[in-house]
Amino acid sequence: MNPTTPLPLVDTEQARTALERTGARSIECALGDFTSVARGKRVHADDFLALGGCKLPSVVLGLTLTGGEPEAVFGPLLPESYVDMHLVPDLGTLVPRPGRTGEASVICEPTGRWWSPHLGREIDASELSPRAALRRVVADLAAQGLEALVAPELELFLLSREESAGQVSLGAARAYPGAPARESACEALSLERASHFDAYFDELYAACACMGIPLSGHAHESAFSQYEVNFLPGPALQQADAVFRFKRLAREIAARHGFLASFAAKPFFDQPGTGMHWHFSVQRRDASDGDWPHLFSHPDGESSDALGHFIAGLQAHTPAAMAVFAPYDMAFDRIALSNASPSHASWGAEDRALAFRIPSSSALARRVENRLPGGDANPYLTVAATLGLGLVGLQAAQPPQATDPQAHALPTDLLVALEAMAASPVMRALLGDALVDTYVAIKRHEHDERAALADPRQQWDLTHLIELA
Repeated sequence: MNPTTPLPLVDTEQARTALERTGARSIECALGDFTSVARGKRVHADDFLALGGCKLPSVVLGLTLTGGEPEAVFGPLLPESYVDMHLVPDLGTLVPRPGRTGEASVICEPTGRWWSPHLGREIDASELSPRAALRRVVADLAAQGLEALVAPELELFLLSREESAGQVSLGAARAYPGAPARESACEALSLERASHFDAYFDELYAACACMGIPLSGHAHESAFSQYEVNFLPGPALQQADAVFRFKRLAREIAARHGFLASFAAKPFFDQPGTGMHWHFSVQRRDASDGDWPHLFSHPDGESSDALGHFIAGLQAHTPAAMAVFAPYDMAFDRIALSNASPSHASWGAEDRALAFRIPSSSALARRVENRLPGGDANPYLTVAATLGLGLVGLQAAQPPQATDPQAHALPTDLLVALEAMAASPVMRALLGDALVDTYVAIKRHEHDERAALADPRQQWDLTHLIELA
């Protein structure tokens, strides 16, 4: 794999032109860390141009979901002094902020160097950027003459919350703030129930259109107060950006409507969990006019050997990627208490209990659906791991192994998944030692913090993951 390289610094005149197109006087510089929470700051246009972005303390790259600072991270991997990093904007992501006149938002990546005693070398902040890791995988695909089209499907719960004596209880969201209507039973695929939330979805669709997020539709899912939102296919990095932004918009707009939008993996033990399913197809970049560009199929509609090789890479190395696809203890509740949430690296056609499903499609739309990630997974790391492991399979050219109920079991708890990730040379080559070691340390700290509580599910999962997953 190619080494991580920071985004190139922006050209001032190009940045000025981009700002003039949006009419922005202030810019929100957004950084994606290992959580689903956007970190960053809002700066005046003049400062944005003068700095070519903005500065941000390095501490944000090592924080746990709850704001903890693991000793295994600060000092060994990140500076204890919280040195400033430079957030470099990707001007291709500069868009207006929905409903905010004169404001824009841009996705940034960090750069800035410091010494890591743990690694025994100087590292750049970009090595801890999930987005930079995905950029590297996309570049590796391009070096092989390939490019990917990606289409995510996100499930989310719309919930009301009542707090009493420090306890959090969840129920189906009110149709509108103050209205009494609630679901008393699961109304799967109910158009009537979905229409109760038209005002919410209308605002959400408008905000997504403003930010270039390519939604294609939504429906009531198969759980109590759960919905699925579908995206049109697009390039891998842009789709990860879209999901990163979508989750924030969904939460912010729900709050304005008086309820919660949650991507927590398993908020209800007796209901299906929250998935984040990704469809992947791969094309040949150098296909001439008239050449068949689709790597996963032949023009006659038959699947290609390359499709099997891609799946074989996933099948062989997914145990080490499960800490990415299921990043919290609650995420393994979704797998253990399964409802079409796969627990083995299985593959095949149509069955939604499979990890890697090949949906029925024409040759033009042949694809692999990764059904393992939960709604709490980081979109950049999820797409990087799936494409990167699939590329390993393509390069090895091994066929996938037959699946049976006892074969290809995946880790069943977070600590085992973290150990597999830390020990995997493939994941280290894919994401880099600095990112893997920092990610593992943060997740172990979160696990230990949760395990120390008298009621981990109530005091940690429902308190933090409902709004932050």
